[in-house]
Order: sequence, then structure tokens, then C-alpha cells
Amino acid sequence: MKRRFRWLLLLLLPIDLLIVFVVVISLSDYTPKPMEDIDISPKHDFMTVVPDTFSLISWNIGYGGLGQEMDFFYDGGKQVRASKNKTSEWFEKISLWLKEREQTDFVLLQEVDFKARRSYRMPQHSLLSEVLSKHHQTRAVNYDVLFVPVPLRAPMGYVKAGMMTFSLQQPVVSRRHAYPSISGWPERLFLLDRCFIETRYNLSNGKELVVLNTHNSAFISDQQLMLEELRVIKQIMESEALAGNAVVAGGDWNMNPPGFVPAGNYSGHRFVSLPVAIPDDFFGHNWQFVFDPAAPSNRHLDQPYAKGLTGSTTIDFFIVSDQLEVLETTVNDLNFESSDHNPVTIRLRLKQSTP
Repeated sequence: MKRRFRWLLLLLLPIDLLIVFVVVISLSDYTPKPMEDIDISPKHDFMTVVPDTFSLISWNIGYGGLGQEMDFFYDGGKQVRASKNKTSEWFEKISLWLKEREQTDFVLLQEVDFKARRSYRMPQHSLLSEVLSKHHQTRAVNYDVLFVPVPLRAPMGYVKAGMMTFSLQQPVVSRRHAYPSISGWPERLFLLDRCFIETRYNLSNGKELVVLNTHNSAFISDQQLMLEELRVIKQIMESEALAGNAVVAGGDWNMNPPGFVPAGNYSGHRFVSLPVAIPDDFFGHNWQFVFDPAAPSNRHLDQPYAKGLTGSTTIDFFIVSDQLEVLETTVNDLNFESSDHNPVTIRLRLKQSTP
């Protein structure tokens, strides 16, 4: 009888542990509000005005862990994280590149680790604040999971990460807007809580510049689910433009822009279109999709990067309201040396209204 009881305990123990694990993860689940104010640092009593001509950078830095030699299990590769030395090396190169462009008015970053096993608990948000010390900065969490249990052979473990917006001018306000959850339970417990950051600035014409930093869902084959996210940011963009404010939305959309076709030989990279793209008629004619078709902004992670062989595409770009004139946009082709994304830059000018 005692032997049977011991065997029963051994059989039930894994089930009990699994139940306890799910309960703990559920209780610790990060559940942000649909919209909430977020801190601005440093914050002064006086406000400055954005110059009529200004520049932006958008870059998904891949938490410094997705450089050229990396593949990733989520994308069909085998690796979970790079070595500590490689992660430090890649993050240092990212930091140096940004430091050289510290005069850029706005820097929109995605996949910044605040504290995570995958980046060896490096406080990347603090380090980047030192790199761009002339800027005001605001940040939003979009990934806060006590323990990511996949892959089973080498779990990702604890992750706290998010997005950061840096600006030479102090924002009037900064907000985190939550995207709707497009995954069911229990899967959503272990995935990102997607969002975008809204920052607002004074303009010389008395209106405001609204800058939106977004990171939309990936690994979703159902385009209708991805469109649910787009509808949320589109509503904000349209209401602000209707009020006469200038709007720039940029980041990692995880979708191709409408009807995207690369120009020339795509700088020697191999182009692969995504199964999902923003529909041609989703935004009205008053919106400009701004991207550089000459080079990719993102590469696949099914293998270490090999130029001309590894698939690449364009998913990092800007959507701009018609109050702004686009002067220049460039994909800074770094050959994905330190991230699976290339940084994208844009220069804009506020249109002068006619009497």
C-alpha cells in the first residue's frame, strides 16, 4: 500500500508543479491599463519648441543579442541567446552608433532590455540614457514575464523589456497605449504586451507634434488579428491630424508597407516579402508611408546572417501626416552586424500654412 502511494505521489508531482507554475505566472501577469501616463526624465518647468526641420531614428536593437552570428528558435533557428561576450560587443556597437548621432532630434528604440536573462541582466535602459544624455527619455514596458519556459531545453527565463523614446525637446506629455491582446490564455501569459508610446511636443505654429513609437505583433499568420492593433494606433493618428497636429508614427510594424517592392538589387540582400502587409486602403490618401526601398530594415533569424542568402525585408518605417514634408529617408545598411534590424532615419519639415 505504501509503495503504491509513493508511486502515486511521483506521478502527481509534475502535475502539481505545473499547476503551481501556471498559478504563479497568472498572478504575476503584467496587466497594463489601456492608456497610462509614463514618466519623462529629466523634466523641467520650461518647454522648448521643436524646430521646423527635424530628424528621427527608429531602431529595433534586438536587446543586443541578435547580431550577425545569431539565429533564433522562434524564427526557425536553434539558438536561444548569444554568449555574454557577443551580447556585450553588439550592445556596445549599437551604443557607439547612437552616440555618433546624438544630435538627432528623436530616437525611437524597440526591444530594449531593462533586466532579462537573455541579455545577462544588463540594464540597457540606463546605459542608453547615458549614451543619449542630452535627450529627454521616456520608456514603456511591453514584456514582463517571471519565467518564459520555452524552449524546454534552454528556457528564456525572466524577461523585463520594452521601448524607449528619446527627444532633444521635452515632451509636453508621454503616454503608453496598450494594443489589444490577440492571443488566448495561457499563451498570452508568456508573450509581449504590445503597445506604442505617444509623446507630444510644441511646434512653432501653435500646434503640437505627436510622435508615436510602435512595436507591433510578430509570428501571427492571421492578418485580421494584426489589423486590430493597427486600428488602435490609426484612431489616435487620425484624431490628432484632424485637430491640426502633425503626426509621425514610426517603429517596427512587423508588416510590409502597402505594395512594397524593393528598388534595384536591394543593396545585395535577398528580399523575401512577408505574408502580411498593411492593406493599400487601410490609411487614407492624406498619410505618407515613408521608407527606403534600396535596403532592408530586417533580416530573418532562421540562420546566422549571410548576405544574399538570408531572407530580408522592410518592416521598419514611418507613417507621416500631410502637415509634414518628407525631405529624406534612409535605411542605414549596417549588414545586421549587431541587430536583426537596420536603423532607419528620416528628416522632416513642418509645412507653412498659407493665409
